[in-house]
Amino acid sequence: MKLAAFFLIPAMAYAQEFAQGWMGEYEHASKQIHQLLEATPEAKLSWRPAPGIRSTAEVYGHIIQGNYFLLRQAGIASPGNSKDMPKSFSSKAEMAKWLKDSEDAVRAAYPKADMKKAVKFLGKDTTVEGVFLRLLVHSHEHMGQLIAYARSTGVVPPWSAK
Repeated sequence: MKLAAFFLIPAMAYAQEFAQGWMGEYEHASKQIHQLLEATPEAKLSWRPAPGIRSTAEVYGHIIQGNYFLLRQAGIASPGNSKDMPKSFSSKAEMAKWLKDSEDAVRAAYPKADMKKAVKFLGKDTTVEGVFLRLLVHSHEHMGQLIAYARSTGVVPPWSAK
């Protein structure tokens, strides 16, 4: 019984997000990405696992760029643009603001999007829904990468520190 509670209690804590479809899954990834950023000391943002591989800060920048890029690929104009993003962030706070703004653009666009509308994505025919699926997968993919980076630098993800 204790083993079941070990797995069931954390799952119940996230059930509200998981039970909410696409947006719930997006909110889950966004929340954990922000929690990792908050937990990571600024000095550790420059860490990279090996030469030529994105640093922690560059992964956050990639997520921001991806959010804006994928919205454009879905044919959605957003208030922000990754082309305006700095090459490097002057602070963790600046990075967090850019991340939040890009996620807010996704949150604003998703409920209004015509999911069945045909679009070209990287030269292939798809729908807006297909592009949003890629955006969701992209967020989860890099959330996992950031978890590995955090653990590699001694940062414990806040949700597992309890």
